[in-house]
Parts: sequence; C-alpha cells; structure tokens
Amino acid sequence: MSTSVLLMCLIMIPVLISLCFIPYWTRRTESFGVSIPEKVYHLPELKKMRKQYAWIMAGIGLAVLAMFVPGSMICDDEESLGLWFVFLLVAYLAVNFLAYLIFHRKMKALKKQADWGKEKKQMVVVDTGFRQQKLTYSHLWFLIPFSLALATLIYFIHVYEQIPEKIPMQYDLNGKVTRYAEKSYRTVLFPPVMQVYLTLLFLWINIIIGKAKQQIGAENPEKSIRQNVIFRRRWSLFTILSGTVLVSMLSLSSFSWIHPVSAGLVTAVSLVITIGILIAALILSFTTGQGGSRVKTVSGKNGDMINRDEDQYWKLGQFYFNKNDPAIFVEKRFGIGWTNNWAHPLSWIFILLVVGLAFTIPYFLGN
Repeated sequence: MSTSVLLMCLIMIPVLISLCFIPYWTRRTESFGVSIPEKVYHLPELKKMRKQYAWIMAGIGLAVLAMFVPGSMICDDEESLGLWFVFLLVAYLAVNFLAYLIFHRKMKALKKQADWGKEKKQMVVVDTGFRQQKLTYSHLWFLIPFSLALATLIYFIHVYEQIPEKIPMQYDLNGKVTRYAEKSYRTVLFPPVMQVYLTLLFLWINIIIGKAKQQIGAENPEKSIRQNVIFRRRWSLFTILSGTVLVSMLSLSSFSWIHPVSAGLVTAVSLVITIGILIAALILSFTTGQGGSRVKTVSGKNGDMINRDEDQYWKLGQFYFNKNDPAIFVEKRFGIGWTNNWAHPLSWIFILLVVGLAFTIPYFLGN
C-alpha cells in the first residue's frame, strides 16, 4: 500500500466513524430528526433503531474502504487517486443520507403511533439571562492568527527578491510539487490573504456559536442550560485552536519557498494537523454530544413539560425553514453543531459569501 493511499485511509476513517455514531450524539429530545420527549429516548424500539443505523453505516463504511484500496491500485497518478477518493466519499455521504431518510420516516411513523406527548404540556423555555453568560472564549484570541497573517505579508514583501521565479503551489501526498506558479506580487499575496480569510471564517464561526438560537430542554431546563453553555464553550475553544493551527500551517508551507524546508516535511505536518483536527472533533463530539447532551457533570430536576413540537419547520428532519423565526442559526437536529434557518435571506447571503470567497481567492491569487 502506497503512502498516499494509507494517508487517505487515515483521513477517511474518522469521517466514517463519526457518521456511524451521530444518533448517539444528538440531543435526547430528538431522534433521527424527529422531536421526542426525553423520557422515551431509552425505549427498546429507539435503542434498536440507533444500533441498526450504526451497524448499517459501519458495514457500508468498511465496504467503501474495501473498494478504495484495490481501486487505488489502478490509479495512474495522484490526480486520479484523489478523484477516486472524493467519488467514494461523496457516494458514502449520499448513501448515508438515504439511510437516514429511511430511519427518519420510521421515526415519524413511530411517533405518530405512540403519541408520546398527549399527556404532557408542550412549551418553549427561554432563559433571559442566557446571553449574559460567557458562552464563548474571547474573540481577541483571533489576534494571534491575524498577527501571523500580517507577519507573513510583511516578511514576503521584505524578501520578495529572494523568492524563486517559480513558486510551488501544490504538493501531492508524497511531498512532490504538482503545480508551480510564476512569481508575482499577486501569487505572493496568496498565503497571507488565505490566512486572513481563514481567520475571519473561524472568527465568524465563533460569533455564530455565541449568537445562535438558544435551545433549552423543557423537561429539565436547569440541566439543559448548563449543558448548552459547556457545549458552546468547548466548540468555541476547538474553533480558536484549530483555526490558529491551520493558519500556522499555511505560514510553514509558504516559508518553504525561501528556506530549505523539506517538501516532505511540509506535507507530513499538513497531514498530521488535518488528521489531528478530525480526531479531536471526533473526541469532542463523543464526550460532549449535541447541545452538551453527553456532558455528565451537571444535574437538575425533571419536570412535567416537554419541548414544543416544531417538526413542521424541519424539512426531512435536517433543514430548518421558519420565516417567523428571526434566528439565522440554530442547532442541528441530526449531527453536531449548527445549521441555518433557510427561510431567512441572510442565511443564503452568508453561505454564498463564504463559498464565493473560497473559490475566488485561489482563482485570482493562486494561478
């Protein structure tokens, strides 16, 4: 097995594992995108569904790995290997979504048949003091990656004449350069501009974590509030650390233009950082859960209320459309993190801006 194939497998495995365990990480008031009372989360029928889903996705994941390794043997170059990798990953995600839809429909039918909420009052709990708590770590921490980007810019302007006429812009997984660009101020600006873009992106994610709509469990509000605060702060810290590390990685790779840094070392460091971030996200998801649902250090008193049923606003249990809700960002129902209120126009503006810049910057500066 080549180094490239092994490294791609190491990147793929955390992704496959995370998709298997999503049903165990979601809030206990939600199951396969359907709202449920927390007390029914441990019913045998629901336990069986979660276990079935995990085994099905694990089996498909193993099949994907089994196809990837022999398929990679007939790939002639890194480009075709990369395309094969992306194809299988996209195919797995598509199958994953189809499997989810099957379980989502089963869950909706089971909820309708059982009518769990008929004896409980539905309500929405809002804590007016929630925003006064420290939900995220300070945005000032992003001054570190901003400073790195500024230092990179100043340094490259200062040593511009020492930069070789051909700049390595892309490496394969074995550390070999696969694409060069002619030296110009435009291409030299590419690393610091990308660093600023990444810093702003991670800063924006940190803002979203703090500003996203609060979701408090009606059955145990006190416990839910504490869990949600821990959930937000943990992911805020992860966002700051991973953003800073990625920006630092860009500095290392760009400094290799001038200094005698092995291309293999640059590639190895990049892969270690990428795999490390994936594993860290996996561990954080396992220990925290969606909304802090897996945090065991808090407790509170259970009540006789349940969350208001908002299934009608969640299309396929994953896409939130509620034009009467001013919130732009809400917690995911199936998965870890946050998603958009797609009925809000700003959601589309934000997503188009992020994706547009991600393609525009490399196109104008990286070529």
